[in-house]
Amino acid sequence: MKCKCFVTGLLLISFFSTQAQIDPALLKRIPKDSAGVTMNMDAIYSRPALQVAKLPVSVGGYVEANWQHLGTDGVSEGHQFQFRRLTLFVASAISKRIKFLSEIEFEPAEKEITVEFAAVDMEFNPLLNLRTGMIVNPIGAFNQNHDGPKWEFTDRPIASEQMLPATWSTAGFGLYGKYYKKNWMYGYEFYLTGGFDNSIIENSHNKTFLPAAKENPGRFEESASGEPLVTGKIAVKNLKLGEIGLSYMGGVYNKFKEDGLPLDKKRRVDIVAIDLNTTVAHTRTTVIAEWSKVFVDVPENYSQQFGNKQHGGFMDIIQPVLKRKVLAWENAVLNIACRLEYVDWNTGKFKETAGNIADELWSVMPAISFRPNSQTVLRLNYRYQQQKDLLGNPASKTAGFSFGLSSYF
Repeated sequence: MKCKCFVTGLLLISFFSTQAQIDPALLKRIPKDSAGVTMNMDAIYSRPALQVAKLPVSVGGYVEANWQHLGTDGVSEGHQFQFRRLTLFVASAISKRIKFLSEIEFEPAEKEITVEFAAVDMEFNPLLNLRTGMIVNPIGAFNQNHDGPKWEFTDRPIASEQMLPATWSTAGFGLYGKYYKKNWMYGYEFYLTGGFDNSIIENSHNKTFLPAAKENPGRFEESASGEPLVTGKIAVKNLKLGEIGLSYMGGVYNKFKEDGLPLDKKRRVDIVAIDLNTTVAHTRTTVIAEWSKVFVDVPENYSQQFGNKQHGGFMDIIQPVLKRKVLAWENAVLNIACRLEYVDWNTGKFKETAGNIADELWSVMPAISFRPNSQTVLRLNYRYQQQKDLLGNPASKTAGFSFGLSSYF
């Protein structure tokens, strides 16, 4: 692995060294999306990029760096400086109606190199397109629309990252399409991909934890269950009202047979999610929200700390308070914002006492963000969070500040 990372690093250094010798006049900034009005499903391609002369390849990416000072129940690790991630996009118009995009992420920047997305799209009709490769499953909206510069907060939503597996991608193929009619847009996505494995209930967290499946790189070559994970989403957008999406992801996660011999019954994981975003025209207030529910068939011999139901989500409220020229930035924007979050990793009651199983968290995060342009954001956040353990003991309290910058390049 270290050798692969070293070779990859040399290739990237070589690439950017070559770019540095190119006449800037040959560089062309590609707009985020040539279609103009987009939906959440377009987030994969709705990114700025640079193209050299008439070469069919464009390159872009984003970077995130933060300072953070948090304490839990009066105990703090002090000032922390974090280089969260560096993400590279490489896209190519292979030919008419055929295009390719890859997303390579260094996260944390010095430890891990992952390919989050690498797929070829073939367009037959606006309503019928084929996508195959390494696919970001469209459960909710954040999983696809996760780029740091798009958000007013330094941290990703807790429910999206610690209940759902944020930026969850798998190998597979599927269909997607859109339809426009006056102020209305309709979109759908449907994919068959590789799925989860036993790590969602056999992990170091000692609880039902779907993000643990991301640690298994073998999922891109072999599915534990041998059955496809089904992901589907439908979305509707009105140009004046906003967008709402309904999504589902589910399939068998366990290895239920070996060489044709049964080992266990088929055990499923199923997720449903709803997401919405809207902007109030008069005040320009933006609301972004997502809520998900998870159902896992946990074996009967597992203790009750492994939940078979989970739910959680977040709501972001963003209010622009100033838009004007600042220094050399023509349309700089100052926002105030707030994120409300809740996650319950174990919904239900203890069998013995009928008491509530806690294992839940809520958080409030007010924020101030400054955008010199639409592609760069400076953000100052304050988090106040309370989290209860499985037995519902007095909640641990976390509070503190974070400050960071995220920018496309």
